Amino acid sequence: MATSGSLLFVERNARVYRRTWRGSVISTFMNPILYLLAMGLGLGSLVDDGGGSVQLDFDYLTFLAPGLLAAATMMTATGESLYPVMAGMKWNKYYYDALATPISIRNIVVGHFGWVTVRILFTAVVFTGVMVAFGTISPATALLVIPPSVLGGLAFAGPISAYAAQLENETGLSTVFRFVITPLFLFSGTFYPIDQLPNWMEPVAYVTPLWHAVETTRSAALGIETAWAPALHYLVLVAFLLGGAVVADRLFHRRLNV
Repeated sequence: MATSGSLLFVERNARVYRRTWRGSVISTFMNPILYLLAMGLGLGSLVDDGGGSVQLDFDYLTFLAPGLLAAATMMTATGESLYPVMAGMKWNKYYYDALATPISIRNIVVGHFGWVTVRILFTAVVFTGVMVAFGTISPATALLVIPPSVLGGLAFAGPISAYAAQLENETGLSTVFRFVITPLFLFSGTFYPIDQLPNWMEPVAYVTPLWHAVETTRSAALGIETAWAPALHYLVLVAFLLGGAVVADRLFHRRLNV
């Protein structure tokens, strides 16, 4: 029943999404196109012609696209780990409805992460398709960049789900985007190598999951070496995922076991 209960919870979320997909699918397709047009081609033309201190072995669009892919899965994971958890526990309390059936709290936790994985994978597939259309990677390479970008998103799903599980009101939701996600988006290697940061900020980037996701995704896309040994990057991402998932499981049980 453990596996079937979790799959039933994933199915529940899929059925809801079947009625609400129009609210997210446009942004899922349009965001990568707009980012690559504005930042990759627009700003990129200035970077490529500027001859500044940032020396890249690729044109800026090719360099930027994998970083934006990693950031996109981070955004998706954060959104899917914040608002649905708050809805399930406080707004419409559909977690409690599920618990009135044979589904357990553990089923809800596993099903939640299963559905987040589906949403992250969908974002990654769409974004890599746009990257292929822009000519930044080949179709074969697209298959290589999806796994690290999905793992990077899941590295956020664990801690963010744990954070959402202990919130008592929605004021903390916007705080995550304002003080965590946006700074990471800007200062974790998405737009430029982190060695361009001030010396005191560079070590900070090392402990953020987005930097590790950007490094592994960019390496897979461009065939370049990562800053650290690849195993270390993946180890950090897995640690964020598993550590966050364990804490989230405990907090889900504490909150829902009434």
